[in-house]
Amino acid sequence: MMGKRLKVVTYKELAKKLRHAGYQIIRTSKHPVYYKQEGNITIPVPDHPGDVPKGLLRKIIKDMGITIEEFNRL
Repeated sequence: MMGKRLKVVTYKELAKKLRHAGYQIIRTSKHPVYYKQEGNITIPVPDHPGDVPKGLLRKIIKDMGITIEEFNRL
């Protein structure tokens, strides 16, 4: 279970990981919204200072359809 440890990331690091995973920003009015055509996945990402709360990060990873290990490797 050691490899499943979720690494804390900032919102900027999360945005970078999403772009690396093939997501593009489609809207920035309130929160940036990332979209990936493959799978038709839309993920809104708040842009606040500091780290992404673990609960929100877990939900985003689940929405991306990848494992924590895959997310950590992005």
